[in-house]
Amino acid sequence: MTPVWIAVGRHRAGALAIVVLVGLAGASALPTLAIVDRPVVAQGVATSPGVHPISGRRIATVMSHAGADWLDRPEREAEERPDDAVEALRLRPGAVVADLGAGSGYFTVRLARGVGPAGRVFAADIQPEMLSLLRTRLQRDALTNVELVQSTENDPRLPARTFDLILMVDVYHELAQPQVILSKLLTSLKPAGRLVLLEYRKEDPAVPIRPEHKRSVADARLELEAEGFQLDRVDRRLPRQHILIFRPAP
Repeated sequence: MTPVWIAVGRHRAGALAIVVLVGLAGASALPTLAIVDRPVVAQGVATSPGVHPISGRRIATVMSHAGADWLDRPEREAEERPDDAVEALRLRPGAVVADLGAGSGYFTVRLARGVGPAGRVFAADIQPEMLSLLRTRLQRDALTNVELVQSTENDPRLPARTFDLILMVDVYHELAQPQVILSKLLTSLKPAGRLVLLEYRKEDPAVPIRPEHKRSVADARLELEAEGFQLDRVDRRLPRQHILIFRPAP
């Protein structure tokens, strides 16, 4: 009978190295070595498309540009208090920030005003129709410190080592390839930069949002800390959302 040994250990963040050594007949024969990377998954969690391989959550579908009016609904001011959210970001004049999943620019214009004329905002979205709406908004508001970026599902197309802050507002749970995107965002941040997620609180059943569009603090930590981030703090000033502030892990 041919003996088989299996050794399992961490190979890199978010992955296991499974090493299989198969003993061959004959004292002088060398063992065959195979290395297979497997994502670390919760017990019993499938790694099928549309399911996060670490937390097992179902990835939500992206809002179509056809629903852009919902982003600018009048009641959003009371429901989400966007000005309070931007105040929590503690933006500095001259900072370079990104609004990933910018949509029609509801937060982009606030970020642009927050960093001032000397700052820059990269507004990124995967839907060209959203960017068209945002371009019109910027022209209307006479904001010239915003650069539009056509992202893809697996590449935000943001420059490396550039950003003091990358913001995703109700976007992270819709990323089709979150692990790939987080890896790229990590390289886009400055060493002291921040990745900030605004997400509806999964812990609060009174928040009237479908479950796949909510995130808990625990789930966010599980997914982002596996990809090289570290939770810095949670700001709870908003009525329905967490402000989850992450930094690159040391």
